Amino acid sequence: MKVLIVGSGGREHAIATSVAKSGRVDQIYCAPGNAGIAQIAECVDIGAMELEKLADFAQEKAIDLTIIGMDDPLVAGVVDVFEARGLRVFGPRKNAAILEGSKAFSKDLMKKYNIPTAAYETFTSAEAALEYLETSKYPIVLKADGLALGKGVLICNTKAEAQEGVKTLMLDKQFGTAGDKIVVEEFMTGREVSVLCYCDGTHIKPMTSAQDHKRAKDGDQGLNTGGMGTFSPSPFYTEEVDAFCHKYIYQASMDAMKAEGRDFVGIMFFGLMLTQEGPKVLEYNARFGDPEAQVVLPRMKNDIIDVMEACIDGKLDQIDLQFEDNAAVCVVLASDGYPEHYEKGKLIQGLDNFKDKEGYYVFHAGTKQGAEGIVTNGGRVLGVTAKGANLKEARTNAYKATEWIHFDNKYMRNDIGKAIDEAE
Repeated sequence: MKVLIVGSGGREHAIATSVAKSGRVDQIYCAPGNAGIAQIAECVDIGAMELEKLADFAQEKAIDLTIIGMDDPLVAGVVDVFEARGLRVFGPRKNAAILEGSKAFSKDLMKKYNIPTAAYETFTSAEAALEYLETSKYPIVLKADGLALGKGVLICNTKAEAQEGVKTLMLDKQFGTAGDKIVVEEFMTGREVSVLCYCDGTHIKPMTSAQDHKRAKDGDQGLNTGGMGTFSPSPFYTEEVDAFCHKYIYQASMDAMKAEGRDFVGIMFFGLMLTQEGPKVLEYNARFGDPEAQVVLPRMKNDIIDVMEACIDGKLDQIDLQFEDNAAVCVVLASDGYPEHYEKGKLIQGLDNFKDKEGYYVFHAGTKQGAEGIVTNGGRVLGVTAKGANLKEARTNAYKATEWIHFDNKYMRNDIGKAIDEAE
């Protein structure tokens, strides 16, 4: 069969790598893709938000299955465009992708259906938000309602910080229209865990857990990023936590969306906080996490095409989802200065070191083909992933593998997986 993947980052490279392992797939296309994806797929010069062009291409090439990697096209309704033409596509429709597209919608949904989450208020006026902050407890969390590249969340320790945050989001419009409405939320403490789930509209099956590192610098300092590294599984995600989440969070979220007439088919991503009162939902996403996909998908035993088709056909309950009994760690190699100011176009050396090395992966995020070879083309450049028998071994292997890659202004955190030691 022929498969089209929509997106251009490390997540899409991880998806393409899993698709390439399927015995059912003859040809992979990726729009727009990147230099790493181009080694296993034919990259097509169509942007992820060119919805009609993507559907035109899928029709012209008689694509059997299109996989949407990114949030923007999902929220914009790419699945509806494909389905209107009778094309098979993996991902939630526009009316279900709102779960990620609007923080206010997702908070209201959780409140209505008693899904555990932080207390919150929603504002469309900066004046009203500032007035609310006068009597709030700190720290407090401000969230842009719309999509903001994973960066529209501000943790404010003081009233002054929160006031500045409202200005940034609602008045200065740092994230554009995403900040027209904001959610002001109580600050929760605990371990943060990510769980990605396959969904078919009725049934939901969680994948193995992961933990992400959002801050740019060691010790969780610096600005929020799209993710500087991750590990799987989380040692804090116990069987007891899993049982609670299955009943009160995962299935409850699926049932809530169904009750609202928004059947969710695709990937439902749960950002969880393991608080003293129990697990609570921090956020939902409507697609694979990045870089969570880079540690979760390499550990999945199933043929990814079988699972995705079962989701589309409403037969996910017939799939026995299985993961390897091991661990994986991903360390992101970024351009120094990310997420603010950084240079592109630096030649990358050492990529060949990953060829034919079992259990090691280099997932391209911000790369492109240059005249002399593959060069940097973004803030997050590569995701170096390694497996191990356990988390410590996987971490050692991943950091060893980062030494195989060289480019000017290479930057990474040196403490990815630091919580592994705290779990002992």
